[in-house]
Amino acid sequence: MSWFKRTKKGIQTPTEQKKDVPKGLWYKSPTGKIVDTEQLEKNFYVSPEDGYHVRIGSNEYFEILFDDTYKELNSKLTSKDPLKFKDTKKYTDRLKQAKEKTKLNDAVRTAVGKSMGEDIVIACMDFSFIGGSMGSVVGEKIARAAGYAINKKLPFMIISKSGGARMMEAALSLMQLAKTSAKLAQLAEAKIPYISLCTDPTTGGTTASFAMLGDINISEPGALVAFAGPRVVRDTTGKELPEGFQTAEFLQEHGFLDFISHRKDLKSKINLYIDLILNRPLREKTA
Repeated sequence: MSWFKRTKKGIQTPTEQKKDVPKGLWYKSPTGKIVDTEQLEKNFYVSPEDGYHVRIGSNEYFEILFDDTYKELNSKLTSKDPLKFKDTKKYTDRLKQAKEKTKLNDAVRTAVGKSMGEDIVIACMDFSFIGGSMGSVVGEKIARAAGYAINKKLPFMIISKSGGARMMEAALSLMQLAKTSAKLAQLAEAKIPYISLCTDPTTGGTTASFAMLGDINISEPGALVAFAGPRVVRDTTGKELPEGFQTAEFLQEHGFLDFISHRKDLKSKINLYIDLILNRPLREKTA
């Protein structure tokens, strides 16, 4: 039977023969540009027409920055509920739901592998897991990864993507700011390079701690990097904010960031700066 049937009303397709277009074939950027998802992936998840950097997770960043394979560290650490937090939904239920949805155990993954032929330890946050909020597990995994880098004398990198502290862990979450900062101080004493990459969004306690403590602080174009969001700052100060306030470009102009890099250049630039910090011969940079 032909798929189409001509009637007096024109060509119609019977309902039972209609086929849904598979989801995920196209991506629409905030400026309205339509990109084929396969092309988007090949372009490091950056819209080729307007340069918009799509939010990606740890799996994609690991694929971009590591040469081939990598070894995940402390992958089975999971959050508990010591405060018995209850709101509209129990914290334990939120955790269970987040794990099922994202297939992650918490909002950060840590791994070691080779990048441009040299070993590096990378901690990468995932915004999809409860907004990339920083709870006890996030702080512990970052601290352990920094400790691993110290013991093995390897460069360390954190990719931040977070809404800030995890309110369901209250003071326990805030303690992670001090713990991670102390561990990074030990990293500095051991003269081991630490690179901080701020991606969209990097806010709250993350910005108030490890995200701004790098030997080199970098960001992707257009990323929101802040402590409090623009609306909160506006309501608190009662003043209109400058154009582009709290974007990566604004922060670089005012000295908070060292440089901004397109995602396709991240691998080569990160390794270049590590070579410079360690005063070792510069290698041929091919991503």
